[in-house]
Amino acid sequence: MWLLTAACEVPEEPLFEPVDWLGVDRGIVNLATTSDADNFQGRRLGRYRRWHARVRTELQAKRTKSATRRLKKRARREQRHSTHVNHKIAKQIVAVAERTGRGIALEDLSGIRDRVTVARHQRATHSSWPFHQLEAHVRYKARRAGVPVLVVDAHYTSQMCPRCKHTSRSNRPVRDIFCCRRCGLAGPADVVAAVNVRNRARSAWVHVNAPEPAAAQATG
Repeated sequence: MWLLTAACEVPEEPLFEPVDWLGVDRGIVNLATTSDADNFQGRRLGRYRRWHARVRTELQAKRTKSATRRLKKRARREQRHSTHVNHKIAKQIVAVAERTGRGIALEDLSGIRDRVTVARHQRATHSSWPFHQLEAHVRYKARRAGVPVLVVDAHYTSQMCPRCKHTSRSNRPVRDIFCCRRCGLAGPADVVAAVNVRNRARSAWVHVNAPEPAAAQATG
């Protein structure tokens, strides 16, 4: 068997100055939700993974060489499907940001598996959550299109009201609904989280691009 590896160099566009930011909230039920209320659900991917899990359980019970080969083949197929889904989501997000002249704001989810404790029946779903792969796809597609990407703090984005900044667990009575206990702002929880990500990117970008103080310039 012969394998051919071909390298293709694609020139990167220079990063443009964003007029605003497109906030993206990543999750398990909804793989990605933007501050424009575009929702990319993960139900089909979840069903696909559960179906593969059932088949894996049956094959593992056989304990034969043939079953082991089929297990490896199914694992590769499941990984390819997950990669394809993340590619499509990242492509649409970058296309919207490029068309509207905005940057992309993402949450910093590094180490989230160590910070969050989940129930036993959710461990498999949480461990197979492909959030890092989605971020990697968004980054390289955005770099090719010249779209800036900014990572912001992820703490309390789903519990903080973007209008009055009131932060509480009670603002999110159920997983899908956000309702501020102080000002009454209500809406889909994932959209509210994406709006908070966008607002944090606005503040962070202004801070990064602020001119240096006169005293610092004089001493420099």
